[in-house]
Amino acid sequence: MSANPPDLRPDLARASVPDARRAGQPTIGMVSLGCPKALVDSERILTRLRAEGYAISPDYGGADAVIVNTCGFLDSAKAESLDAIGEALAENGRVIVTGCLGAEPDYITGAHPKVLAVTGPQQYEQVLDAVHGAVPPDPDPFVDLLPPQGVKLTPRHYSYLKISEGCNHACKFCIIPDMRGKLASRPARAVLREAEKLVENGVKELLVISQDTSAYGTDWKGRETKFPILDLARDLGSLGAWVRLHYVYPYPHVRDLVPLMAEGLVLPYLDVPFQHAHPATLKRMARPAAGERTLEEIAAWRRICPDIALRSTFIVGFPGETEAEFQVLLDWLDEAQLDRVGCFQYEDVEGARSNALEGHVADEVKEERWHRFMEKAQAISEAKLAAKVGKRLQVIVDEVDDEAATCRTMADAPEIDGNLFIDEGFGDLSSGDIVTVEVDEAGEYDLWGRLKDRS
Repeated sequence: MSANPPDLRPDLARASVPDARRAGQPTIGMVSLGCPKALVDSERILTRLRAEGYAISPDYGGADAVIVNTCGFLDSAKAESLDAIGEALAENGRVIVTGCLGAEPDYITGAHPKVLAVTGPQQYEQVLDAVHGAVPPDPDPFVDLLPPQGVKLTPRHYSYLKISEGCNHACKFCIIPDMRGKLASRPARAVLREAEKLVENGVKELLVISQDTSAYGTDWKGRETKFPILDLARDLGSLGAWVRLHYVYPYPHVRDLVPLMAEGLVLPYLDVPFQHAHPATLKRMARPAAGERTLEEIAAWRRICPDIALRSTFIVGFPGETEAEFQVLLDWLDEAQLDRVGCFQYEDVEGARSNALEGHVADEVKEERWHRFMEKAQAISEAKLAAKVGKRLQVIVDEVDDEAATCRTMADAPEIDGNLFIDEGFGDLSSGDIVTVEVDEAGEYDLWGRLKDRS
């Protein structure tokens, strides 16, 4: 049992690769870096490979080749991806690279010329072609059975559900549109069919992800409704699973999503990438919002659904950020009282327009501001959690070990938010159970409670 640290990366997903193979079966290893959207790409690749008769290895040594799905959002993420490629080459020697950093093949081959192939994000067919060239398939239709839900890299009881690719914004610090293109929404019937299949196979929580979830469907010409995310959220909420919305830009029509949360169709949780609060900083970022308007929206959401939990991420030390602008951000955070907060120190990213801005902030200043920001966010989190002591909450069980059952409330997304621990009378609980607890202790980011009832 471990409490959450205050600096969890809110953009990372961690993959757990299954290990099941027959004698002589061609085997592919997978290293999946980056955000949940990349994790979904990895699941799709592995599902296709599994259907062709490949086994999936959780380590380098037992694989005939290794796929490294990379992240290229920040320079630190690029360095992490290059390190992972180098480790895979050292441990296995036969490496295929895909993902966001794959959009810069010369950057990869310049550092690692021995990789077998480099493909960009969403290039599933090219990845399969590279695997076929390195390790020919050898399917046995009587033995190689594909699970109905496909290959999942998350625990069985929750799953990421990607509803679109790309983004139409032009934020100066971001190169995602260059790597993944403009907004391209999946057909609603395809999303619902995937969601229904996941729920039928035991998924209790659907984590809806994209680059801009509230813009879902606005790229469709001749669409019947102005904002298709509203119908999609309502339909997903009818499936009986928890539905959690991530990466929701604070457009005015988000107010129409919040009643679904008040009704219990969708979890009362919004992950909104505010990034900053000072209008001049937001303008330099080319962000599609302003701090004053977002406070008005937050107040409106809470009037509709008082129990709503709000998570966001912020950047400190953006070029040109003055001490006065940073102080406005701290004051805004005081007023907004967000439940869950992540924060990054600004980094230059190759190809981002923000690199050319004037007034880059010194590293030591960024570090100092990050600590001040997280200190305030921690105090807000601690006070909000303390207010939950004595309340009864529904939680979903993620893991059970000898010490405790590790759970999450409706206000907590996996990996990035807090936990609720049940450390007495938890012996008959299992992953995926949804139960009622009474909170009896609160920390800075986590809760502890007593089991009261099964849902």
